[in-house]
Amino acid sequence: MVRPIGIDLFSGAGGLSLGFEQAGFDVRAAVEIDPIHAAIHKYNFPDCAVLPRSVVGLTAEEIRSAAGLSPSDKVDVVFGGPPCQGFSMIGHRSMEDPRNRLVHEFVRIVSELDATYFVFENVKGLTVGRHKAFLEELVQAFDKAGYAVRTPWRVFDAAQFGVPQHRQRLILVGAKKGVAIPAYPDPITAPADAKISSDLPKGPTAAEALGDLPDADQFAVLAGTDKVDGVRYGKPSRYAEEMRCLTNDGWHHGYPRDWPTGSLTSSWQTEHTDISRLRFSETRPGETEPISRFYKLAADGLSNTLRAGTDGARGAFTSPRPIHYQHNRCVTVREMARLHGFPDWFRFHSTKWHGARQIGNAVPPPFARAIAGAVMEASGRSPTKPSQALALGDERLLYMTLSEAANHLGIEAPNSKRDQRSGAKKRTQHETEAARLAAMSGLTDG
Repeated sequence: MVRPIGIDLFSGAGGLSLGFEQAGFDVRAAVEIDPIHAAIHKYNFPDCAVLPRSVVGLTAEEIRSAAGLSPSDKVDVVFGGPPCQGFSMIGHRSMEDPRNRLVHEFVRIVSELDATYFVFENVKGLTVGRHKAFLEELVQAFDKAGYAVRTPWRVFDAAQFGVPQHRQRLILVGAKKGVAIPAYPDPITAPADAKISSDLPKGPTAAEALGDLPDADQFAVLAGTDKVDGVRYGKPSRYAEEMRCLTNDGWHHGYPRDWPTGSLTSSWQTEHTDISRLRFSETRPGETEPISRFYKLAADGLSNTLRAGTDGARGAFTSPRPIHYQHNRCVTVREMARLHGFPDWFRFHSTKWHGARQIGNAVPPPFARAIAGAVMEASGRSPTKPSQALALGDERLLYMTLSEAANHLGIEAPNSKRDQRSGAKKRTQHETEAARLAAMSGLTDG
């Protein structure tokens, strides 16, 4: 049976792409301007066409051609989250922010592709104060383009969908006029740290997400790779079983990937000073360490919202990763991925900075899968499980600098202060605890 077709705009590393694939869609094209993100998307989704460019001026014909779609192939859904700096609850918010133009480009491409459905994801800040006017203007723009939007719009916490992290996001869903509009999904879990009783089962805790992973401080990652072979895992929780794809159900309705299950990736350690480790040990779980302002996970609680930090054009500041509930260190990128709902086969850029940025920018896949499932249900189609597995892409894509990724993709590299190689250069001043703390004070670009 032919699977419905999806197109991902502003795809990043592919959180929405993965969720829609797991719900039964074939994501045929992804548009992403950042060469590092585009390369990582291509690695994890080798059969998906990646267009490494801006959506501005991008035509439906270019997308369809890259995706290998014939004139008769119907695009079922377009989904994406335009960059949200202009709307964010943190930092400066401005209705005049030129980046908000990308929202209107999203509407245009949905219309030009004649997609049956769309899913628009963005920050909660878009629903607050005077930004509601922009949101109402967006609904009107969709109406003018021939699409009806499910209102009132909804803000969800990813913790309501089996994610061990509090992360609030606005979701708009819509359909061509005359087509049934998808309903917003009902929550399937209560947050593990919820104070109010609920009929829903409790979602996974931080310990259930991370408890089976070996301590990254106990093994050495060889220079030139972020992968450790032959690691010993602990007993997995049900959530960890899913992240490790130990059963066929862990793939949901997505394509199984051929991956080395005995390897652990994205596990570079962060070099903390003894003083920092002491401060971490003295911080109570569920509280913030006062000097670094790092949040310490509680074993029976959830992660705070994992953020991306700033991009290279704005100084390349790393957003702080939480402190592990058991070990006196920040969590690794793989542990961040577990807290975000990315399975262990999913790879990120080999550097901690890019890897953490890709996770912080992504929609948690279990949450994306729930939204995609609502679109699938509205279409009246039943999801099917693929019969074939996919080989992952070329591992060199995981280790490229910004310039190398741009050259590989045939585009010009944007300016960045963080265009460095992985491997031996990972253990530079930018990766030490001192640099991280100085960066938070604005003294350096770590």
